[in-house]
Amino acid sequence: MTGLHGTAMRLTILVGDNDTWNHKPLCSEITRRAHEAGLAGASVFHGIEGFGASSLIHTSRLLSLTDNLPVAVVIVDHEDRVRDFLPQLDELVTEGLVTLDEVEVIRYVGRGSAA
Repeated sequence: MTGLHGTAMRLTILVGDNDTWNHKPLCSEITRRAHEAGLAGASVFHGIEGFGASSLIHTSRLLSLTDNLPVAVVIVDHEDRVRDFLPQLDELVTEGLVTLDEVEVIRYVGRGSAA
């Protein structure tokens, strides 16, 4: 893998934590496919409250009966690599939000890498 610095693309996929692909969490499938595609990295963030196109508020508050909390999968890599990955999301994401935005990578260093 080449270094990642300068201008890059951030792909954010917002889904629910109850969303699945072949009986497994959708966020895990997206992350697995991003890894297989050789993308620079992916992170999954679990939200505590949110709403989307359905306008239903999902929250983790104690008295709430809703448990389909928001999940964000964030992937950053060079624009061409991110755009090449988008067709896989067409297959996976049937409900949710997918966004792209340009970012500037300041530092990208893994464990055991020289600083």
